[in-house]
Amino acid sequence: MPQVERPIQERSGWVPTYDLVDRRDTINLETDSSPFWSVFARNQHKPNPPPEELKPHIQLYWNMRMTDQQILDQLHARHIDHSEHGLKLTGFRKIRKELGFMGTRQQGHSHESIKDAIIDLRRSYPNAGGRDMKDLLFFEKDGMKVPRRLIMDFFAVYEPNLVRRRRKNCLRRKKFWAAGPNDIWAVDQHDKWKKFGLALHTGIDPFIGYNHWTRIWWNNNNPRLILSYYLSVVEELGFMPLVSQSDPGTENTGLANGHTMLRHLQDPGLHGTLQHRWMRQKKNVMPEISWSQLRRRWTPGYENLLDVGVENGWYDPKILLEALVFRWVFIPWLQSELDAYRHRINNTAKRVDRNKILPHGIPAHMLAHPEEYAALDFKVRVSKENIETVRNLYAPQDHPIFELVPREFDEVATELYVEMGQPLVTRDSCWDIYLQLLSGFRRLDQIHAIDEGFDSRWRYALVMAEHDYKNNEMELLPGLQDLHAVDGYLGGVNNGQGMDPHHHQALRALLNDIEPQVDPAEEDDGPEEYFAWFSDEEEVAGADEW
Repeated sequence: MPQVERPIQERSGWVPTYDLVDRRDTINLETDSSPFWSVFARNQHKPNPPPEELKPHIQLYWNMRMTDQQILDQLHARHIDHSEHGLKLTGFRKIRKELGFMGTRQQGHSHESIKDAIIDLRRSYPNAGGRDMKDLLFFEKDGMKVPRRLIMDFFAVYEPNLVRRRRKNCLRRKKFWAAGPNDIWAVDQHDKWKKFGLALHTGIDPFIGYNHWTRIWWNNNNPRLILSYYLSVVEELGFMPLVSQSDPGTENTGLANGHTMLRHLQDPGLHGTLQHRWMRQKKNVMPEISWSQLRRRWTPGYENLLDVGVENGWYDPKILLEALVFRWVFIPWLQSELDAYRHRINNTAKRVDRNKILPHGIPAHMLAHPEEYAALDFKVRVSKENIETVRNLYAPQDHPIFELVPREFDEVATELYVEMGQPLVTRDSCWDIYLQLLSGFRRLDQIHAIDEGFDSRWRYALVMAEHDYKNNEMELLPGLQDLHAVDGYLGGVNNGQGMDPHHHQALRALLNDIEPQVDPAEEDDGPEEYFAWFSDEEEVAGADEW
């Protein structure tokens, strides 16, 4: 039976691709003594580029909330052919407005114009503070640009109790070591929603704070599943980090084996070494911070929604039919909501922290252009053939762990959903759709008793959620040596020994060639200290500014 795609509420302002063309070679820097950006800034009476050609690039940087000057600099650096066109700031602003990208002043919001939007967002984000609410209005309300002072004033008038409560929150500071982007990818699971039959998993680049994935499924203990998350991202990007990192546990054996095998295939000189770090004593810091932020910034509104079904007796994750219908309706929708959250986090600059020895910027932009932040990129190119080899060996796609629900159940659910008219899944409709599907299954069971063989296979899907990884443990590759650990550095540069003189020279060249977009407070310590460690805030009950 052909698959029917369930409509899920669309998100505005989404630009999932990052395909940039560098046009710096159109400028002869050797013969032109002018400053780099002044060369780009000259119009010399050349015509402006066609607005439609610039639109996708402006959209990309607009979503990152860059200023007009920053966007213009990026356009000149990568997207404008200077032999044909020129563009100045005034002309850019005119084009931006013609394309419908209106700034904060042009939108001219007031308490009344933002009230309904904030009330609606409060349903999903009851704890969002001023900084988060500003981001949410932009990403989830069709690009609304609202000054934070107006939002803070709105809170003071309409939510004074919430403001007082959040100002009592505190911070806890932790440390972590990394050498640059793609030195380490750290992964971790999150089990607090297993009471609903849901399990989460994430993968983070700690140096730039880029969230490579946050996935929701009915299991996060199966080593094949965890490896599949990693392989999907590596396949999409075309590169992998030097080392992977996780807490100890059998669920991470697949990742340790798979990443190690990819590194060995790429560099035979690494044979005999495990290219994975096991983080003990709560040292897997960045994913822990990510989960803390998710619990504060995203989870409450959705957890309240899920509680509605449990408290009303509509859903019990221990009842087979209810569990499968719940998975079929809720997991794809919740994944789309998490994707929107991840997109927002990756395209939002972190709050400046003087104690953080790291480049400050937009994670998505730092991932694409680390050289603009005076950072060395340690990514390792990987072929699709090698990815397929590892996938077939350690994460075969015919394993039941990759089925949202059993195939026979999906066919029946799809038929019932089509009969319902394929309603859009939203936070307002999700429980109604669930109850209608559940009623449809019960009606079918009364008219045509569901085959016992189907029932036994369906029940295995429920049991597997808790016990599969224990019954099918994956052994760690034997005879491998752990990487070196030098002065607390836990990355993969020089097989764990850290940066050598060659890296320091390259880093100094970056610092000399460009104006680094980093906090220069620790510049006297030299490149090694400058990029070897950082501290970050774990928001215990919330660090968002009010």
